[in-house]
Amino acid sequence: MTARILYLMRHGTPELAGRMLGRTDCDVTPEGVAACCAQAQELAVQHVIASDLRRASQCAEALAAERGVAPSIDPRWRELDFGAWDGLESGTIDADALGRFWSDPDAFPPPRGERWSALVARVASAIDDLPAEPVLIVTHGGTMRAALHILCGFALPQLWAFDLPCASVLGLRVWDEPSRNGQIIGLWP
Repeated sequence: MTARILYLMRHGTPELAGRMLGRTDCDVTPEGVAACCAQAQELAVQHVIASDLRRASQCAEALAAERGVAPSIDPRWRELDFGAWDGLESGTIDADALGRFWSDPDAFPPPRGERWSALVARVASAIDDLPAEPVLIVTHGGTMRAALHILCGFALPQLWAFDLPCASVLGLRVWDEPSRNGQIIGLWP
């Protein structure tokens, strides 16, 4: 039985921090890029993959350049689309609607937004296409939680318990055998 190593990194601090950033695209701060580079210094990876959103792809470009490789951009690693809430500060969104969403994002997606199950399906597809060698994926908090759900079987209440600040890294050991779940090997906030 073989295992592969997968590192999931949340992008650096975006210029529009504090908002519901799904499809809303914005640059990452220079400090955010530097924080990602510092977090990844000791990671031995042969591949760097990123969401196509600038807050992730800009970090991935810097990380890949340090390793002398070209980053791969894959839109399946995008954050959940928050629909009508995208780009808004959470305090400006109806508290009841937001609470229903956090309790069951599949039954109560944001207006015109993406359902949790759609996010899970596209992340599962992206995971299926990963190389066998150690890989670093620069992505988003919701996408990291979807990967934990897929690979480790965590339920939603467990997923919300993970604190995934910007530039945090989650290391996973994943077995090729379908009967084995992923195993968390580290979380670097």
